[in-house]
Amino acid sequence: MAKHIVCLTFDFDAISGFIARGQTSASWISRGEFGPRVGAPRLLALFRKHDIRSSWYVPGHTIETFPAAVKAVVDAGHEIGHHGWTHRPPAGLTREQEEAELARGNEAVRGISGRYASGYRSPSWDLSPHSIELMLKHGFIYDSSMMGDDYTPYFARQGDVIELLQPAVFGARSTLVEMPIHWSTDDSPHFEFVRTAANVRQGLQKAGDVLDNWVNDFLYMKQTLEWGVLTYTCHPFIIGRGHRIMMLERLIQRLKGEGAVFQTVEDTVREFKNRSNPSAI
Repeated sequence: MAKHIVCLTFDFDAISGFIARGQTSASWISRGEFGPRVGAPRLLALFRKHDIRSSWYVPGHTIETFPAAVKAVVDAGHEIGHHGWTHRPPAGLTREQEEAELARGNEAVRGISGRYASGYRSPSWDLSPHSIELMLKHGFIYDSSMMGDDYTPYFARQGDVIELLQPAVFGARSTLVEMPIHWSTDDSPHFEFVRTAANVRQGLQKAGDVLDNWVNDFLYMKQTLEWGVLTYTCHPFIIGRGHRIMMLERLIQRLKGEGAVFQTVEDTVREFKNRSNPSAI
């Protein structure tokens, strides 16, 4: 039977991403505060209205700085995933630092939700050579940081050898499920205006144009696959602006009309594993 799943996911960075980049002036911090103060409550109200459960990837820093805002997400029945403790990409950390981030972040997740996260998403989507090993060691079931597919989960590899002057040597398949993502279905490149001394990222695209792209991504999946998953990634401090919330609601309405089934990533991973090896579940 055909099934086309949509996972609405949210990186609840709040102010942690700005702090990790050294952007700690009052203006930068206020930009991040919009997420827990305004954006997240708007999103939770929208999901109550449409009876949707979503997945939120929350740094430990956000959990411990804005506990009431994160607890509201938990109490509304949404999945809480791991997104580091700080918002530092694992690719820039030592193995010891990366493991410390996993452990500290997971304790924060357990403290707010009552259990450890089953899923991980790396800050800035940039894993290290140690990430898969460490995720498995710490009991994660899935990762959502890589871009090797668009509609079909897969099992992440472990032990790739990538060298400039040699053919790539790919490692063995692990038991960690990869739930693929992409910048084209992330709100940040489309909407977030960033001006620094070094560069300007324009962002601020028309919401209707982004909506058109996102709808067509779903329609292509529906046309070409019997079973598939499309993951959208948003940030409460970005998508929470009025016209973008309206765009998100139009997306939900249109995709429901096309037969989309909205699920958490955790539930979708369980379904994928069952399809891949029913006897293992």
